[in-house]
Amino acid sequence: MSFRLRALGLLLCVAVAASAATAWLTWRQTTGAVEESVTAGLAEEIRITAGLRQYGATRGTWEGVATAVHALARDTGQRIRVTTGDDVLLADSDALDGREPRPAGDRTPVLVDPLPDFRPPAGTGRVHRMETTVREIREYLAGMRYAACLTRAGADPMVSFTPSGTPSVRTEPSRPQCPRPEPPEARPSVTEAAQACMGRDTAGMDPCLQQVFRDSVRGAVPPRLEVRLGVGDEPPPAPGAQQAAGVAAGVALAVLAAALLLSRAVLGPVLALTEATRSLGEGDLGRRVPATGRDEIAGLARDFNRMAASLQRSEERQRRMTGDIAHELRTPLANLRGYVEALQDGYVEPTPELLDSLHEEVMLQQRIVDDLQQLALAEAGALTYHRTETDLGELLETCRTAQLARAEPTGVTLALEPADHGPPVLVHADPDRLRQAVGNLVGNAIRATPPGGTVTLALEAHGPHALILVRDTGHGIPADDLPHLFDRFWRADAARGRLTGGSGLGLSIVRQIVHDHGGTVRVESAVGTGTTFTVVLDRL
Repeated sequence: MSFRLRALGLLLCVAVAASAATAWLTWRQTTGAVEESVTAGLAEEIRITAGLRQYGATRGTWEGVATAVHALARDTGQRIRVTTGDDVLLADSDALDGREPRPAGDRTPVLVDPLPDFRPPAGTGRVHRMETTVREIREYLAGMRYAACLTRAGADPMVSFTPSGTPSVRTEPSRPQCPRPEPPEARPSVTEAAQACMGRDTAGMDPCLQQVFRDSVRGAVPPRLEVRLGVGDEPPPAPGAQQAAGVAAGVALAVLAAALLLSRAVLGPVLALTEATRSLGEGDLGRRVPATGRDEIAGLARDFNRMAASLQRSEERQRRMTGDIAHELRTPLANLRGYVEALQDGYVEPTPELLDSLHEEVMLQQRIVDDLQQLALAEAGALTYHRTETDLGELLETCRTAQLARAEPTGVTLALEPADHGPPVLVHADPDRLRQAVGNLVGNAIRATPPGGTVTLALEAHGPHALILVRDTGHGIPADDLPHLFDRFWRADAARGRLTGGSGLGLSIVRQIVHDHGGTVRVESAVGTGTTFTVVLDRL
């Protein structure tokens, strides 16, 4: 099955599932709306009744309760109708909002009793609990009269609760004041009832004292309220089956349309990538695909183009290397063949000078082949390295000594900086391979420096790095040639002259050896001034 059909099938399944889920959610939401329109939520009911109970328990009167009802209705979004047990209307949020009061809901009204929850002090003796109950009754009666006076005067009573759960009322000095009444003397019946509780067992004493408290303060507490929530004359909406079906159908159409757009947006670039991949496999390395946008498909197209460009460059390098090898070997092999055939035919005498020349030519070809093999091993990661702690100062001195035999006959001075070596500069490296790399750089510098010039080997330490510098006072290298300097068989001389004896692979081998040691090599040159190669390695 094609990717297009699979994508369409998958999106169709998604559309069906989304439609079913949408229909179910719509039905649930509609049903929930019906339930919410008939009954108040449990959380709102608890909040409303708790707020009204707090008002009555701390104010001692229901006067001014309309303000609290209006605030609760606005905060909860509920319609609230408050009446006394005798059906005397105290507040209706509809009327407070300036609208015609609607019929109350059919739900059983909620009773609000502002009587506080008195708790005798735990962990104390029987006499102390009895005396605390009588005292709390006296102070509560006086406090409720004081709170009711403050409420009628327009003050906002400030309430705190005692450890026994009864309110303690006060007000700010800047607010209207009322005379604070003294707690009345306890009635004998109250004292007798509290003392009678002391005859109960431990488990029954506290409930008895709580009942005495409730019976004693009932006359001072505002009457119970009946609170009705919701509206009774609004017909509940029927579960919208047609609405759910319409939403589901709309979702299905939207998903199908998105599927078609996705198919065109995704499969077009995928098909282009498929064709380009097929062409690349058939040898068309110049094939590219359009890469527009910032999505994953565009990123894949850009990665493909980079891969194709890399393969094309690799193929071009391979072709150039093959041509370079053929060019390097064709002329000397032709010369060797001509001389050997001439010797065979007796046209040339096998003099010692001729044999030495032929031997030198054979050795040069052997060097080219050896360098090619070494470079191939290095680039494949198969070149063997025997790393050890290496003093670069001693290594440069060894290289200078080895290269003097090549420098002196050409009139080139080979110098070392610093001459006194200084403190050792240590690296973890294969000393033989590093001497090979530095020797290649010094050999190139000697060949590029005219008689009377100088080639300098310098060693510098910069923080965590060690720098090996090979400077010459030769003719320099043009800036346009510097990027190609480390390419195989590349020479600045367009005629590819072989008089210098180089194989054209030395700098490529240098770069690979330094890279394998975790370092870098760079070159700076100015025509007519000279060239400097810098090898950077990590110090120990």
